[in-house]
Amino acid sequence: MDIWSKEKRSQVMSRILSRDTTPERRARKILTAMGYRYRLNVKDLPGKPDIVLRKYNAVIFVHGCFWHLHSGCRDGTVPKSRTDYWREKLYKNKARDVRHNAKLAKARLESYELLGKLSLFLDVDEKRFPEALRGFLGLVEDYNNNHC
Repeated sequence: MDIWSKEKRSQVMSRILSRDTTPERRARKILTAMGYRYRLNVKDLPGKPDIVLRKYNAVIFVHGCFWHLHSGCRDGTVPKSRTDYWREKLYKNKARDVRHNAKLAKARLESYELLGKLSLFLDVDEKRFPEALRGFLGLVEDYNNNHC
């Protein structure tokens, strides 16, 4: 049983954005402050990545815990109502993520998935995010220098 009425649930669900979410905006702000240039939501790449760093042959996906079943997170669970529907839908999302990452790897693009409570992560520990990105982009740059 849902805790909200159908009207309230509809209102809540209608406010869920597919792009320009708060976590995405925060990630982009940090990337810009770090001096990185990027493109947004490139349609011709598998999965339409949220952020594309062409110079590094890298993409960044900003995934929410619920929609991508982030393991180990309270929000990354299948709802208790209509479990068959939600299990199928959410596992298809995970399978699609795997397919997109495989296609990106085949195209020699590295992908970085920001999972978890990203807005909380960016609020509480803004130092870890730039370090993680630098590490990821450093690895990609080293790989590109040695293999391309």
